[in-house]
Amino acid sequence: MRILITAGPTREYLDSVRFLSNPSTGRMGCALAQAAARRGHKVTLVSGPVPLPPPPGVRCVPVTSAAEMLAESRRAFARCDVAIFTAAVCDYRPVRRNARKLPKMRTRWTLELEPTDDIAATLGRTKGRRITIAFALEDHDARAHAQEKLRRKHCDAIILNSPASIGAEHIRAELYTPDLGWKRWPELPKRAAATRIIRLTEQLLAARMAHRTPKSARSPRS
Repeated sequence: MRILITAGPTREYLDSVRFLSNPSTGRMGCALAQAAARRGHKVTLVSGPVPLPPPPGVRCVPVTSAAEMLAESRRAFARCDVAIFTAAVCDYRPVRRNARKLPKMRTRWTLELEPTDDIAATLGRTKGRRITIAFALEDHDARAHAQEKLRRKHCDAIILNSPASIGAEHIRAELYTPDLGWKRWPELPKRAAATRIIRLTEQLLAARMAHRTPKSARSPRS
């Protein structure tokens, strides 16, 4: 199985020094890449700026901005069977980026922003038979927002967690799939959660491929 995983934050620069970002560490994405590689899958990890080294056996593509992450993800997605979107992509970027460091001003300054592309939704619109899984980080109306994200991003499953998971070694998550509904997981180390998610992708892809295979080509039951 060929898997694309996005991880970490993006940075959207205001000038040569300052940027908009978030505290994502990329820990979950790296754990997923490691779990997938251990199970023999070919992994491309498209990662924003994080302090973690890429896991052994994983092809890592470092990026900075949301636009760069989309471009590299689109390139890898063309060759993948599964995509897992864990990256905390900035929702907005400055309309204009100054080439030099802006001096501090003693007056108020208005910053004009524009939305970045939604990577999971953009790739999801052209997914075909591929499996895609997204993460939702919510602090209110969590399940409703997660289900809406799954629909809008054309995903097969979504992992819901809270802001407390950012930078932590454990995750308390819930899984939603349209067929099975909601399933609450116990608090798990991110490595253990990653193994669960990779096994889920294997099951989802196997089910899809079996459904696509003509009945006459399937092995008879013993």
